[in-house]
Amino acid sequence: MSASDPTNWPTSALDAAATAFAGLTCEPAPLALDCAAFFSDAGLPLPVMPLPAMRDWLLRHPRAYTARDEVWRELIRRARLDGPHWVIAAAGMAMPALQQYAAHLCEGYTGDPADIDAEILTGFLTALRDRADLTKPAPYASLCKAAWRAGRDLRLQQREYLPVQDIEHLVSGSRTPPVPYGHPDLLVRRAVTLGILDPEDEQPYIDVRLGRRAIEPIAARIGVSVDALRMRLSRIDSRVAEALTDGLLTGVASPQTMARLRQQAEQRGGRRAGRAAAARREAARQHASAAA
Repeated sequence: MSASDPTNWPTSALDAAATAFAGLTCEPAPLALDCAAFFSDAGLPLPVMPLPAMRDWLLRHPRAYTARDEVWRELIRRARLDGPHWVIAAAGMAMPALQQYAAHLCEGYTGDPADIDAEILTGFLTALRDRADLTKPAPYASLCKAAWRAGRDLRLQQREYLPVQDIEHLVSGSRTPPVPYGHPDLLVRRAVTLGILDPEDEQPYIDVRLGRRAIEPIAARIGVSVDALRMRLSRIDSRVAEALTDGLLTGVASPQTMARLRQQAEQRGGRRAGRAAAARREAARQHASAAA
């Protein structure tokens, strides 16, 4: 089958991803990773490896844990930051495992096997985009687990519905929800209002902590390093936890407390502005040195 022939494109999501991967990695210019540039001590046999060769090598060396972790951290970073072709590359690199999961989950399945394929690939891509944490070991295992669970959940939907107790005895009508009322976004908004969380950090905090989005694209979007954003969010976690313990996010803050929080916010803003100015001066100095 030709990857460029739309009339013969596979109907299975996994087969389609495998076909797209084959198109990206065929001769004369297969997609490759420069191993020496990113993980020189991982034990891979060549400094630059086409992805199919790297996949085959990893399959032949199942105990090469360091190499596998470094390869997949780089694949995940590129899938998040460098465009759709690296998303296809990551799916293709995982295809042997994904196809194995599909074959197992389709045994005895009375629905369309293509649905299982689609759920497995969706689970994998969701974890690839947002869920896999690059600071933890075995990122590939977390992607595979997400793919397996997505397919398994579809299989479980075939089971009969379980009866539940009669709910007609419950009191009807509206009831006051418990404090803090509503969505966690409201707590974050109140934290911004009080000066516990800086306005420019509100959306990154919601995206990473509440939305569980991947941190790498968000750091790139706001122009800071991943480590810097991770430390910033950790400090916000501490301030929010302290505010929750003190009841500031679910109660009424005194004028003295409001003034103290505003002063702390102003101090943070001053420090951040100072670091930004220093970074601009250093960039200008390096540019002048390069021009000379």
